[in-house]
Order: sequence, then structure tokens, then C-alpha cells
Amino acid sequence: MLTLALDTSTSAIGVAVLRDGEEPVVGVEVNARAHTELLAPLVERTLAQAGAGVRDVTDLAVGTGPGPFTGLRVGMVTAVTMGYALDVPVHGVCSLDVLAEQALAATDADEVLVATDARRREVYWARYRRGSDGAAEAVTEPAVEAPTGLPAEVRALPTAGRGPLLYADLFEAPLADVLDVDPGVLARVAARRLAAGTPMPVEPLYLRRPDALTTAERAAR
Repeated sequence: MLTLALDTSTSAIGVAVLRDGEEPVVGVEVNARAHTELLAPLVERTLAQAGAGVRDVTDLAVGTGPGPFTGLRVGMVTAVTMGYALDVPVHGVCSLDVLAEQALAATDADEVLVATDARRREVYWARYRRGSDGAAEAVTEPAVEAPTGLPAEVRALPTAGRGPLLYADLFEAPLADVLDVDPGVLARVAARRLAAGTPMPVEPLYLRRPDALTTAERAAR
């Protein structure tokens, strides 16, 4: 089994190649405005680094957000298109779930917060706890909100994502080394859920409408 994992939900464009029983081979580019230009070359380079070709891929995993509309769509469309072309299954994983796994690995705390940049002076966020098996369990559903709207006790939790970087006065315990989705962790989460038979729908979590509107949508406002 060879899983190709993609995530474009944050400021990083992430790709990982995971073979059973091996460490993932990871490629990451940090550029919040160039997901379209950077993803395909990064996929090619990461596969080559892993000594694999696109025809070796047996499964695709993709971060489903939440994330800014344009960036998130790049990863989702790429994964679905590749899955169709290669006739392999595509598995969706909430990107905040992946960041929560990274956060729990970086702290001894039993609960963590994930808060990523949603632009418009807002964050995408969700609260997680450490499950009995050590995996992240969601306490809340993903949401988008101004950081001032989060309860103080939530903002006091160890926090992953770029929210604390952008709103340093509001988050008390930033996890400075956990800013963006690690595609290697994404690949591992997808493999674990696949083995457990957990459904992984490929549905983007936009949580709000895109900034760009059609002419008809603008006229209806």
C-alpha cells in the first residue's frame, strides 16, 4: 500500500508519500498565495524522493479543511482528479484533526485547541482531547469565528495553528512549532482510520461562502 497525502488548507502546501511500515517522505512549501503553482511540482518531487511513481499510488488522502476557499479547493480538486485518473480511492481527513494530533504530540496536556488563519480577522477552530488510544478526539465541531468570540478558558489551552501567531495577545499557550498541517501525520491518520473502517468522506469544509461571487450572486445581494 502506498498512500499519497495532500493538504492545502493552511499557509503550507504539503505532500507526503507513505508506504506500509515505513516513515513518510514529506515535501512542504510555505506560501499562502501559490497553492496552484506549487502543488503539482511538489507532488512530482516528493514521489521521486520516495522512489515511487504516480502509478504506484494505491490510496490518496486529502485534508478537507476548513481553509480559505481557493487554497483548499486546489488540494481537493487535485486529489479527486488523481483518484479518478488512477482509479484509486480518495480519503478525506479534517485538517484540524491532523493539527490536533500534532498538538497532542507536542504537549502533555489532555486537551488542546486548534486555531488556523481564516482571514477576515477570524480563525477556524476546534477543541480536542486526548483519547484512550492517544489519538485526538474532537470536543467541538469545526467553526469559524473572531478569536475574541472564543471563551477565555478555550483560548487558554495549548494552541496549534497560526491563530496564536496572528493574535498573540489572545492565545495564552501557543505551540510555536505546530503552525501548519504535517502531511506525514495526515497520511498516518488516514491509514489508521482506513484500517479501522472509519468513513472518510471527501467533502470540503469551507464553513462560509467564498470571497468571489458570480454576477448573479452579487445582483441578488
